[in-house]
Amino acid sequence: MERERFDPYQSMNVETADRNLSRIAQAIAEPARTRMLCWLMDGHARTSTELAAIAGVTPSTASVHLARLKGERLVRTMAQGKHRYYSLAGVEIARALESLMVVAGGPREMFVSSTPIRLRAARTCYDHMAGEWGVLLHDRLKKLKWLTASSEARDAYALTPSGWEGLEALGVDVVSVRASRRRFAYACLDWSERRPHIGGALGAALLKLALARKWVVSDLDSRILTVTPAGRRAVQSRFGISIEQAAV
Repeated sequence: MERERFDPYQSMNVETADRNLSRIAQAIAEPARTRMLCWLMDGHARTSTELAAIAGVTPSTASVHLARLKGERLVRTMAQGKHRYYSLAGVEIARALESLMVVAGGPREMFVSSTPIRLRAARTCYDHMAGEWGVLLHDRLKKLKWLTASSEARDAYALTPSGWEGLEALGVDVVSVRASRRRFAYACLDWSERRPHIGGALGAALLKLALARKWVVSDLDSRILTVTPAGRRAVQSRFGISIEQAAV
């Protein structure tokens, strides 16, 4: 009797997945909704009135757009007093948007970023650090052998013993970070640099530390992070990373 062949797609409803992907792509594709989503990539929540101004639409039109984004689980809402605030539904949404921005840049034989200098130097990618500063930190932690490839996924990282010790000495509570329900660390492809920065719970912890130590200061109205003189000294002494004054 002929043995039944295994079809890996039998357990997947591919047609449903295709429809869902198409629906989400359509939700993102409308320019006003795209601007709203990109503006929320700094991890801050905003009101519909603020997002209407950002998108250049009327408040009533913004409400329709936000209802669509919420229906597709791309944004979530939080009520506080008389106001309702919108934020991205999760870090995975920010990661997908950052990846789409990379694709939108198009292939080039020799990549030259056209991103404004301050935005390119350091910025937030939802709750972790991106831009030149984030990429340099990623590369340095790998060179120091603090990070190593993880078997969990192709883009995932694990900490080496020296990495654990180094991060603890820096002020990162590694035990708490590892206990987080989210992915520990992964290579998140950077939109402006076209190279990875550190995403996941570790990336969020490093940004939190940098803000607490005032190595970077968050811009109130954009994703920009301003690297302070103390921040430049800290990364130079602790990691051997030097960022030109003109870039920050």
